[in-house]
Amino acid sequence: MTKHRLYLSLLLLIFINVSAAAQQPENVSKRKKPNIFFAIADDWGVHASIYGDPVIKTPTFDRIAKRGVLFNRAFVSSPSCTPSRGAILTGQHFWRLGPGANLWSELPKEHVTYPDLLRDNGYAVGFSRKGWGPGKDRKPPAAGDRYKSFKEFLAKKPENKPFCFWFGAHDPHRTYKWQSGVNSGMDLSKVVVPAYLPDTEKVRTDICDYYFEVQRFDTEVGERLKILEEIGELENTIVVMTGDHGWPFPRGKSNLYDAGAQVPLAIQWGSKIKAGRVVEDFVSLTDMAPTFLEAAGVQKLDVMTGKSLMKVLTSGDSGWIDESRDHVFMGKERHTPCQPKDFRGTPMRGIRTKDFLYIHNFNPDCWPAGGPQSRKGKYADIDGGPTKTELLAFGNDDSGRKKLDLSVAKRPADELYDANNDPLQLINIANDPKVSKQVKQLRERLFNELRETNDPRILGKGSELEAFPYRGSFPKKQKKNGNGK
Repeated sequence: MTKHRLYLSLLLLIFINVSAAAQQPENVSKRKKPNIFFAIADDWGVHASIYGDPVIKTPTFDRIAKRGVLFNRAFVSSPSCTPSRGAILTGQHFWRLGPGANLWSELPKEHVTYPDLLRDNGYAVGFSRKGWGPGKDRKPPAAGDRYKSFKEFLAKKPENKPFCFWFGAHDPHRTYKWQSGVNSGMDLSKVVVPAYLPDTEKVRTDICDYYFEVQRFDTEVGERLKILEEIGELENTIVVMTGDHGWPFPRGKSNLYDAGAQVPLAIQWGSKIKAGRVVEDFVSLTDMAPTFLEAAGVQKLDVMTGKSLMKVLTSGDSGWIDESRDHVFMGKERHTPCQPKDFRGTPMRGIRTKDFLYIHNFNPDCWPAGGPQSRKGKYADIDGGPTKTELLAFGNDDSGRKKLDLSVAKRPADELYDANNDPLQLINIANDPKVSKQVKQLRERLFNELRETNDPRILGKGSELEAFPYRGSFPKKQKKNGNGK
């Protein structure tokens, strides 16, 4: 072949390739960044059929897990709606968020969220229903622009833009429709009642009503994934399904025990990650922000304490993948202002490892579930409902009192639980000489993290966290100055 013919052949090949690229749909040729669909329930503990619960049915969550990865050790930064969601959005420990460390607060604009960063890098961002909060949200909202529905968001989204959408259901937050679970066909005899609650028909019924709302959330997520499949976007979408903290039962929500801080987590991403895997690594939901940013090719912020899960997601392995993921840190400040005489919270921090849960209570004189008498109500950090009523009634005898104390009695500065032999964390062994070494090591490990990440509580500035205003409906006087005086 002469040089002239070779030159003409090369030109022809270039022309063919350019023409083929030009004929591709714009959303294929111009966009390769993944979409992100984040579905978060309100008060959903680790209750899903794929986790072995004998009553609840969660086909959507199970399907996501089977198409991608199921995580057995996922935890929130704080078992309270506002700080948990703020930590997810910013990728930071909740104690770094100023007023955002408390329920019913605000999230200062200085704390950049991953939707902010993705918007700045060409993404359409939005949410429906419950985003960040409850509290005084900013403009634009912390979770993106608000839409009535996922359908409305997709209809208004520019055609060639990748998207990041937050679907925040209100289920399974209380209150519940009484006997909704039983009336849907749930079998009370199969309900597993944890040992810290009275095993009565009323409690079993209440648990089924909670299950009913979890299942409704599961159905709604499935409906939205079907839309993605119909428009051909499911393969290119990172789908995450989880909850903002544990279930709204005594010793659950607003506690650092697994019932309050551990959440379900399943992630799929088309063929990008190997399906059917079960991962044992510890995951904090603060890891979501850096994961999404890395997937989108956006640099994470230095202030983010969360770590990207991309290595775990793309490894193709099950079991323990990243040896450094052997723990998570968490904590709580003020949930509801329900101490008997002031508006303090119950400041606590914790570290969860494979073998232990260590909790440090900074103010052991505070009531962990609110005071027995306060202007907010009796033990007001426990959501009202049939189970709370039943527990209080059972507290009148010795056996019932022990269960009640597990949820409401004051707690010592140090708590340590054997996570393997005491999975419900009912027996505090912190004073056992046999584990004094573990208490010391875990306390040092926790306190080192708090110092390195500038936790006001460890720096002697805990009063700053207590002084931020409570922006809920109670009380009017406290709204003005933040300290109830």
